[in-house]
Amino acid sequence: MPSTIRQIPLESATQHHSHDFHQIVITLCGSSEFEIEGLGGRVNAFSGCIVPANHEHFYSGNGHNRQLILDLPEDAPALTGEHRELVALFDAPRFFALDSPLRHYLAFVESELVQGFDTSAMSFQQDRLAATLLGSLKARLGATESAAQRRLNLDQIDRFIRRHLADELRVADLAKLACLSEAHFSERFRVQTGLSPWQYVRRQRLHAARQLIQQSRLPLTDIAIQTGFANQSALSHAFRRSYGLSPRQLRQSGASSSIDSPARSTSNLSTSAAPVEPSALSPR
Repeated sequence: MPSTIRQIPLESATQHHSHDFHQIVITLCGSSEFEIEGLGGRVNAFSGCIVPANHEHFYSGNGHNRQLILDLPEDAPALTGEHRELVALFDAPRFFALDSPLRHYLAFVESELVQGFDTSAMSFQQDRLAATLLGSLKARLGATESAAQRRLNLDQIDRFIRRHLADELRVADLAKLACLSEAHFSERFRVQTGLSPWQYVRRQRLHAARQLIQQSRLPLTDIAIQTGFANQSALSHAFRRSYGLSPRQLRQSGASSSIDSPARSTSNLSTSAAPVEPSALSPR
């Protein structure tokens, strides 16, 4: 199937879903809010997010806004054949900002979209435009250093996550602690922990939420806000996927010892994260 490029505004009401194709969303004007399974925040103009297929995500627009959206089926020409290496962009969600050259290319893409191509020619043209954009993003986001790098200070990262569970955490926030670019930090983090940053943050949020559910009588809406989920629905969905039951069911049963923790990597994770136990969308 071919790729599709479209422009739409996002409604202010928060919506959520998942789909079986990859997606890139770029804010052209205004701003929007994205959360992909616990990681996200505000996305301003000329910034965007990568949404891998089958990832539940929440999204909304702030005031007047306009988004450029690329829908990319796994068998799209922009992700297969000579472009097959570009699918690595969708290994995990991430947020990014466009530099000046990419902003100029985005203007070119917009001008091409308003041309009067016939239907078949337009589908091929959109894949060509998408492949160029994906290749440019991969060149900027995919650069990595060798694995023989100094280890990240996970204790410092854990403390930061615990202090900011209710905030808009992004990979860039964690990368700043290590004085690394987002791409370099993500690669080191995955090598060291076996998890992407957003998976690690999501696990900590779920553990913190579980403790509050078991040890307090706080409303589930308050627990969701305190642990960084967009709302109670987002918490319940993530909780059910990881534990097999909803927060309400856990509280009602009182079976604090009957559920397992979310699946842990076999890699050497920091033990300091255990007591508590990261960027965004997919418009229709």
